[in-house]
Amino acid sequence: MIRRTIRLEPRPRGFHLVTGEVVSALPELEAVEVGLLHLMVRHTSASLTINENASPDVRRDLRAWADEAVPEDFGWAHSLEGPDDMPAHVKGTLTGFELTLPITGGALDLGTWQGIYLCEHRDHGGVRTITASILQ
Repeated sequence: MIRRTIRLEPRPRGFHLVTGEVVSALPELEAVEVGLLHLMVRHTSASLTINENASPDVRRDLRAWADEAVPEDFGWAHSLEGPDDMPAHVKGTLTGFELTLPITGGALDLGTWQGIYLCEHRDHGGVRTITASILQ
C-alpha cells in the first residue's frame, strides 16, 4: 500500500473539480495495473464526490441546491464557528467524506464525464488535506 497526504489550496464555498490535482499528487498511479485508490478528506466541513467533469454549470447548480437544501438560518444549536459551520457539517454528511476509485492500466478508471470534486462547504474553509491510499 502507498499512502500520501494531498494538500489542496483554499477555495471558496462551492464544488471544485480536483481530479487533475489528485492525479498529479500521485505519480505512483502509473505503475498500478489493477488496484484501488481510497481518498478521505480530513475535515468535517468539506467533502468529496464524483460528478460531471465538463460543464461548470453542474458545479454551480450543485452549490445552489446545497445552499437551498441546507440553509444557514435553520436555527442550528452549533453556531460557535459561524453561521456557515453547522450547515457545512450537514452538507458534508450528505455528500460524504471518502471515495474509493478503481485504477486500471495506471490511471483512474472513471467514466468519460466523471471527475473528483472537492465540495467546500464553508465560505473560507482554508487548506484542505486528503489522505490518499493506493491498494494493489
